[in-house]
Amino acid sequence: MSKFAEQITAFEQKRASLVAANEAILSKAADEGATLDAEQKESFDNNEADLTEIDDHLKRLRAAEKALGEAAKPVDGTSEKKGTESRVPAQIKAAKPAPGIRFARYARCLGLARKGGRDLMSVVQDEYGNRDPDLVGVVKAAVSAVNTTTDAALIGNEGGFGDFVEFLRPMTIVGRFGNGGVPGLRRVPFRVPLIRQTGGSTGYWVGEGAAKPLTKPAWGRTELGPLKAANIAVATMEALRDSSPSAEILLRDDLAAAIAAAIDTAFIDPTNAGSAGVKPASITNGITAITSSGNDGAAIREDVRTAMAAFIAASNPLSSGVWVMSATTALALSMMRTALDQPEFSGITMNGGTFFGLPVVVSEYIDGYVVLANASDIWFADDGGVAVDMSTEASLQMMDNPTVNSVTPTATDLVSMFQTNSVAFRAERTINWTRRRDTGVAVIDDVAWGQPDAS
Repeated sequence: MSKFAEQITAFEQKRASLVAANEAILSKAADEGATLDAEQKESFDNNEADLTEIDDHLKRLRAAEKALGEAAKPVDGTSEKKGTESRVPAQIKAAKPAPGIRFARYARCLGLARKGGRDLMSVVQDEYGNRDPDLVGVVKAAVSAVNTTTDAALIGNEGGFGDFVEFLRPMTIVGRFGNGGVPGLRRVPFRVPLIRQTGGSTGYWVGEGAAKPLTKPAWGRTELGPLKAANIAVATMEALRDSSPSAEILLRDDLAAAIAAAIDTAFIDPTNAGSAGVKPASITNGITAITSSGNDGAAIREDVRTAMAAFIAASNPLSSGVWVMSATTALALSMMRTALDQPEFSGITMNGGTFFGLPVVVSEYIDGYVVLANASDIWFADDGGVAVDMSTEASLQMMDNPTVNSVTPTATDLVSMFQTNSVAFRAERTINWTRRRDTGVAVIDDVAWGQPDAS
């Protein structure tokens, strides 16, 4: 394979995905019997512009590949010596590591370098120079860009560690929006004023010669500041020195699972009222819940009708509606059968699917309630990266609910990383969200859909 063949294949795949995305936009509009809205127009036009650029670049790549082929010389087989000299040695490219593994490898090397008093670049070269040479290139580029006198390194998509974010996103509720047929949340930048309508205008019928009534919409103003979801994972030096892939996977999974739990519970839990400057309120907080009417098919349909009716009453069509429920609820719905032994609700599985024509997102951090949300009614800000820091000297309160506070310190038991020959890794993701309008979310509580009656 020539050095241009992989690039051509990659751009052809990207082109096909853009064409499919535009076809989906047009098909959606055709199904609704409407023209494209502003958001759809922007997405369609951006895709068309990208397609034009890709087509131009593909022409260049194909021309270069053709020229390379014409310049190739056949192997001279007239003698063993000439044949050996004219051959091009084969190059075996290492397989691309699984998502998030490269991030874990970097964190592991960071800990080994810090503990052993070695240069980070030399550790990366020794550990992964042959297995993952791309990591060497990423670290080499990053070292010249960050302050090497500190122990911290900012790791984001621009630093080559976007694989951790891509690994993390499918684990979270917010990460599943915009993927796999699920509508995307309305993305906005941090610290940009956002105007939200808190009350609508009213129209009136007016007779001939009669005065027209006045109406006034109500507006509110807000903005999304950068807030942090963070976690600290502790590993022993013995685990870091183990070069087996399992050590990398354990480090990656531990960091990702903790951040996923923090994001999901904050995003969906109705009891989360948020904390100014610390944590955003959930999209369900403050919403008056609909109490489920039962667990059989008829009751479930009534619950769904009531939830959807709330959107209709607010003149807010469910054009980007998404169900959010637990995997237990989704599994119970998928197992319900009619009197003719047919699926009561076809399309839904314990991993998601569709429910009454709308996509389903499942999470282990939602229990006893079901959420119906219009994705376009949720403002969402995300810097797209993860910051990682490490320490071998810190003393930590080894709890998932630490009570220490630097403002009002209290005595507590701490574990020294130095004394226990351990390394603490801290990962942070900057993220925030808020409802665009209260009528964009409905909550059904006391849900036991598909469950047997308690007796």
